[in-house]
Amino acid sequence: MRIIGGKYRGLRLATLRGDKLRPTSDQLRETLFDVLGGTIENTRFLDLYAGTGAVGLEALSRGALETVFVERHRPAAEIIQHNLAALKIRSGFCVMACAVLPGLERLASQGERFNFVFLDPPYAEFREYHHALRQLGRPGVLTGSSLVIAEHSRQTLLEEGYGNLRRTRTIRHGDAQLSFFRLAAL
Repeated sequence: MRIIGGKYRGLRLATLRGDKLRPTSDQLRETLFDVLGGTIENTRFLDLYAGTGAVGLEALSRGALETVFVERHRPAAEIIQHNLAALKIRSGFCVMACAVLPGLERLASQGERFNFVFLDPPYAEFREYHHALRQLGRPGVLTGSSLVIAEHSRQTLLEEGYGNLRRTRTIRHGDAQLSFFRLAAL
């Protein structure tokens, strides 16, 4: 696994052995960041269920001001820290080793807001998608222009809306899909 573009392009990332993580593939990350284009520069990025941190690290590489990584699996959170150190990234990040819902509540209570939110729970834990998207559809960490992106299996059926959050686009890539959500205009 490697960084696809930007400042750290081509640099390799460490990952955990075994089946504990299913990192977002290089091709799918490339598709995602091709869609986002230059809009990532000077933004705040939230990487939920961050795993190795590949998506959030890609955002930093492409000019995001800050990425917050939320990962409950302690060995994965340690891999994120390792990857940040290996890339010599010393600022512009926060790694939260906790479950996503309490992490979102803490970030919201601190007044944190993000331009982009990426979530990629383990495919087998399909309820996590619904819980996280419902939480994001309530007032909290999003602004009126925030974009939420969920990576999921083609077999995982997501709703068209969660609270004020509405799906605007889906991109299929093999067995994986990227669903894009925005807050509905009030």
